[in-house]
Amino acid sequence: MERTVKLRVKVDYKMYSALKEVEEEYRKILEDAINYGLRNKTTSFTNIKAGIYKTEREKHKDLPSHYIYTACEDASERLDSFEKLKKRGRAYTDTPTVRRITIHLDDHLWKFNLDRISISTKKGRVFVSPTFLKIFWRYYNKGWRIASEARFRLTKGNVVEFFIVFKKYDPKPYEPKAFIPVDLNENSVSVLVGDKPVLLETNTRMITLGYEYRRRLITTGRSTKDRDVRRKLKRLREKHKKADIRRKSAKLIVKGAYEIRSAIVLEDLPKRVPEHMVKNVKDKQLRLRIYRSAFSSMKNAIIEKAREFGVPVILVNPSYTSTVCPVHGCKIVYQPDGGYAPRVGACEKGKEKWHRDVVALYNLRRRAGDVSPVPLGSKESHDPPTVSRWMRAKSLHSIMIEYKMSEMKV
Repeated sequence: MERTVKLRVKVDYKMYSALKEVEEEYRKILEDAINYGLRNKTTSFTNIKAGIYKTEREKHKDLPSHYIYTACEDASERLDSFEKLKKRGRAYTDTPTVRRITIHLDDHLWKFNLDRISISTKKGRVFVSPTFLKIFWRYYNKGWRIASEARFRLTKGNVVEFFIVFKKYDPKPYEPKAFIPVDLNENSVSVLVGDKPVLLETNTRMITLGYEYRRRLITTGRSTKDRDVRRKLKRLREKHKKADIRRKSAKLIVKGAYEIRSAIVLEDLPKRVPEHMVKNVKDKQLRLRIYRSAFSSMKNAIIEKAREFGVPVILVNPSYTSTVCPVHGCKIVYQPDGGYAPRVGACEKGKEKWHRDVVALYNLRRRAGDVSPVPLGSKESHDPPTVSRWMRAKSLHSIMIEYKMSEMKV
């Protein structure tokens, strides 16, 4: 794809005169090139350049030789366009005429940087400092590249008009080189980058409980149809805050996968996930937290952001991902710690200790087709496992400031 941006700048008389000399000689070369193409019935740039280069070089010894090349390209384009118009019956003359001159530049005739633009003339290079428009910065800052070719035109009032060409090349097909498994939890999102498990703390549990207590305080002894009660409930904005966390988490994960050219591995969660999870849970508060964790919404946010970046997403079976040892394939026995789901357990065969979320990540990666060796868990009694380098020190906000997951410090 190509886009052309026009920049205008007013220059002094000396610079304008140097560019005017180039324009006059360029016009003569262009007219000779067009006449040669008409005589020899050719529109080929190569044939025109081969036919007139030596003659024009003798005529214009002080002019940089690449102006002859660009004039031949210009002549080839004009002749080709004229032939097409003639076939359609839209040509008003028998031969193409040169009226306005727009001088073509290649990478030898001009140099670009954000401070100034340099152009070759008969008396050396001249330097122009144009004012960049908003549309220029829009293309410049969004992945468009400035092409090696450009054009300029002289107008009245010592004004030079530049035509800068932006090009955007079609991206190469995304070929994932690795897998980044993602495990969704109530209060965090676990990610495995290489062999480094990373925990993104979302604090969803505290948000859910905090807003629930405030909701009860507002509605106790009052009707939810009361105007004042409705206004106060609307200000809680629990839904918006959780949606913001999901968007930030998804962006962080997908950008990390995109930068290292990896595919994202997610659990293929069934419909009505909370109902399956709370089936045997009697604690009312825990049931509330699970219902409002919105696992499917987090999964959908990651999938939607991955589509935006073109990152492939692989959905795998979530069954027993946190209860099977990824090394020996046997059951992991978790020691009761007073919680609904104990976090640290030991492999029945190897006796190494695993954190629940770390095990899930390795199992997800294996189910996606990665057969890389899994590092053994720690045989110590504390969390985290030493070999796996389980990092849980940073909150989501501080990670977002640092931009890259791979740069997180323990």
